[in-house]
Amino acid sequence: MGQRVLVLNASYEPLQLISVRRAVVLLLQEKAELVEAAEAQLRARAISFDVPLVIRLVRYIRIPRKLKLPCSRRGVFARDRETCQYCGTQPGRAHLTMDHVLPRSQGGMTTWDNVVTACRDCNHRKGGRTPEQAHMLLLSTPRQPQYMAFALLGELERHDVWRKYAFG
Repeated sequence: MGQRVLVLNASYEPLQLISVRRAVVLLLQEKAELVEAAEAQLRARAISFDVPLVIRLVRYIRIPRKLKLPCSRRGVFARDRETCQYCGTQPGRAHLTMDHVLPRSQGGMTTWDNVVTACRDCNHRKGGRTPEQAHMLLLSTPRQPQYMAFALLGELERHDVWRKYAFG
């Protein structure tokens, strides 16, 4: 029973990882509902349960949105799933760069809303220009990730069932 269970808010936003025992208690108290389960069963004298992998709280838990995450190279790569935001390739972390959408030479800052993951070729081709000036399109608009999902990101990526809840 050493495995963990992903807890989703009522809005399906990842909140935390808890023990199977705690998840079963929440299910029995009807504070949560089962979203995904393993094929294994938990058996007691008069009842059996599927082993939960993902549960969802019945009531919405308000999360403070004021939490600021520091913008880092590692964080940007994780947010963008190690994918170049110009050409869509995934050449591997060693071949990726952090690109400023509005270049620093034009007053751009290193903030979540201004940096994206780029492969070396695209970053070199864009140079010190904006994507519009370089006639390059961004695959997605850069934004600050939600705190809870981002804090759990490394954990969520390790389990196939949880991966789909990592990015909303």
